[in-house]
Amino acid sequence: QSTWGSAFFLAHRMSSAEEENAKRVRSRLFACGSILSISAMFCGLVAGVPDDSKTTRLAADEKIDSGDVAWMIVASCLVMLMTPGLGFFYGGMVQRQHTTATLMQSFICMGVITTLWTIFSFSLTFGEDHSGVIGNPRTHLFYEGVGASPDPKFAKTIPLTQYSIFQLFFAVITPAIISGSFSERVKFSSYVVFVCIWHILIYCPIAHLSWHPEGLLRKWGVLDFAGGTVVHMASGYSALVGSFILKPQVEDGQKVPANIPFVILGTSLLWFGWTGFNSGSALGMNEIAVQAFLATNASASTSMITWVLLDQIQGRRISAISACNGAVVGLVTITPASGFVTVGAAMCMGIMGAIAAHLVSQHFKRWDVDDSLDVFPCHGVGGTIGMLLTGCFANHQVNPEAEDGLFYGGKALIGKQIAAICGLVAYIIVMSYIIFKLVDYVFGLRVTDTSRFFELDSTLIKAMTQRKPRGQRNKPAAFIPVSPAPPPRAMSPSSTATFQTEMEPQAV
Repeated sequence: QSTWGSAFFLAHRMSSAEEENAKRVRSRLFACGSILSISAMFCGLVAGVPDDSKTTRLAADEKIDSGDVAWMIVASCLVMLMTPGLGFFYGGMVQRQHTTATLMQSFICMGVITTLWTIFSFSLTFGEDHSGVIGNPRTHLFYEGVGASPDPKFAKTIPLTQYSIFQLFFAVITPAIISGSFSERVKFSSYVVFVCIWHILIYCPIAHLSWHPEGLLRKWGVLDFAGGTVVHMASGYSALVGSFILKPQVEDGQKVPANIPFVILGTSLLWFGWTGFNSGSALGMNEIAVQAFLATNASASTSMITWVLLDQIQGRRISAISACNGAVVGLVTITPASGFVTVGAAMCMGIMGAIAAHLVSQHFKRWDVDDSLDVFPCHGVGGTIGMLLTGCFANHQVNPEAEDGLFYGGKALIGKQIAAICGLVAYIIVMSYIIFKLVDYVFGLRVTDTSRFFELDSTLIKAMTQRKPRGQRNKPAAFIPVSPAPPPRAMSPSSTATFQTEMEPQAV
């Protein structure tokens, strides 16, 4: 008790310089919030009343398929469920005192990204094209012109509103994935600022390049069915940069995962939601959606088995965390190819992705890089392998929109995939480095080692400091007077006789 009390007392005693720094950060956050609020009000005034030319009524030649709409609503809910699933997956692997903070790093993205998406980033991603690189933020400012009418450029049988909601949850989970690389080390306020800037400068341009009909990569013929570049490579390589910038933390004893069942629960939610993640990218209830479902499940299963066998070959015990990591790698690897490949090809991709990610994960531990929860091996390496193998296993017979890959006689696709990977990796690394350095310079990224417990999870620490020692939990407080117990009252003879009669066993 005395050791814990002394540690908490010393950690609470911040120097005057640290207090001034905290005040400075709060004032900067207040200034940024004020600027964002004023900007939002100004944008609302500029947007004004929706233009009559951008009507949301259905045209005569437009037809909404109720089955497709129902499936896309379900798929959107499944993708939304992946973000809290990711929080449980990460929260179970960190130390107990950091569980709530890690969960919050995933949960806060739902609010932050949804706000940005509604104001302007949906338009920045899928608005009027500018040079094939980015959209016009004023096209759908505050969802202007987004309604019940389908947009044939994106989806012919579902409303544009439904399409935007489905794409929103891809944008939500992507920055949350990055948080696993620097868990237990970053300030929460700085993390929120990083998420906003990263979403605007990295996610929106890459999504436009890959998924907008006028995007450079999509027009060129690069295949990315459900987010191998947009989600996994973008988050994985940004996580790698963050691991280098945020140096390894000072060890404070042996790290013990907080809750292994949380890891299994998170993996189950991710696997469950990933079916909507990949199958929903078919944008309808059709044969491509079913094929994507089968490929997703097959790749995750074989990857999990491969990862466990690799651990067994290297003399390590089979663990729940290893099995969960293997399943996630398989899900990541199949993401860009899920709607373009056969089930057999998906199983091969799961095996190859698990081998590559496992090797990188083992070598990472020998370098001076602290990717806390193996974000880069799982998502960066898995997404890259998935994009490469898409150029090999893509089959025109599975999806008529796909070009045949290398193993089916097509030689051009693999070159396009490699060129896209190289260009995007360079852009992601450079921009991530700039964003990390900018946020670190203005707000400071790293939590100080002496106050790390308090700044990351003050709620849990407060509960722990107020908890009584085990031997005194049921004892009255010392300052509360306790009156002596009254002497037992003597029972009258009649009462005694009645009591004895009631206590005698009755005959059966």
